[in-house]
Amino acid sequence: MQAFRPDFYLPAYRLYIEITTLNQKLVTKKNAKIRRLREQYPEVDVKIFYQRDYLNLLVKYGLEEPSQLAETALDDHEPRPLDFAVGD
Repeated sequence: MQAFRPDFYLPAYRLYIEITTLNQKLVTKKNAKIRRLREQYPEVDVKIFYQRDYLNLLVKYGLEEPSQLAETALDDHEPRPLDFAVGD
């Protein structure tokens, strides 16, 4: 059994957040860990944010200019409100 500790816990939402911005091999491993966590503990809510989600938040809240992230795969639409719905 492998240990898994999400990056953040939002007590108001009773939600764990995992942020992954690294290479695809590590993203695949994190997805598998989250899938196992959901299978073993279906009552635990966890949401994964990918690199594109993280970068969109930086732009949305003015922490980065879109032009500085041009080489990165940003979504080309207006960022949506954060969705804390679970089960995706």
